[in-house]
Amino acid sequence: MSSQNIRRLVETALLFAIAMILSMVKLFDMPWGGSVTLCSMLPIILISYRYGVKWGLFSGFVFSILQLLTGLSGLKGLTGPAVVGSILLDYLLAFTVLGIGGLFRNKIKHPGTALALGSVVAIFGRYLCSFASGFILWGSFAKETLESFGDGVASWVLDHFSGFALSVVYSALYNATYIVPEMILTVIVCFILGAVPVIGKKQDAIEK
Repeated sequence: MSSQNIRRLVETALLFAIAMILSMVKLFDMPWGGSVTLCSMLPIILISYRYGVKWGLFSGFVFSILQLLTGLSGLKGLTGPAVVGSILLDYLLAFTVLGIGGLFRNKIKHPGTALALGSVVAIFGRYLCSFASGFILWGSFAKETLESFGDGVASWVLDHFSGFALSVVYSALYNATYIVPEMILTVIVCFILGAVPVIGKKQDAIEK
């Protein structure tokens, strides 16, 4: 194994460890799943940015397995189809898609901008997975959940939507509540990291 491949594996493992630690630092917890963490998705996006989208997607998939193993307790009590759906949408797809974060590496010269835009696309991809999970798996609880929030936006949504439309709107709003703030935080950090020389250093021999 070449020294470049060894470096890639070591760096990926370190970023995995950082991502797992950051995922435990929760700035805000939603009552029915989801939280704003300290940029826990950024390390996986960085892997893609440094070593290419293919390696990023593979790394995202491996990271999804790690997240699944640490989140198994959250699947207790669910029906068989719900477990399968949650594993697929909330874990495997949701974290694998972070591997597209390096999409703009060779398209935008400014490292911070390229990393930030890649983060937006990658995290939006995760949002779509959570959104789909929300209305497909948990849409039947939309009315009950919104009623627990009381007046305000929740009350307005209940007054204007029902049935399938309510499930869709509920999922869109609920998941945006925690994913959008983390996306904004991640983008800010991306611009900061873009000024670090080693982040923008291209790994030519490995990317080919």
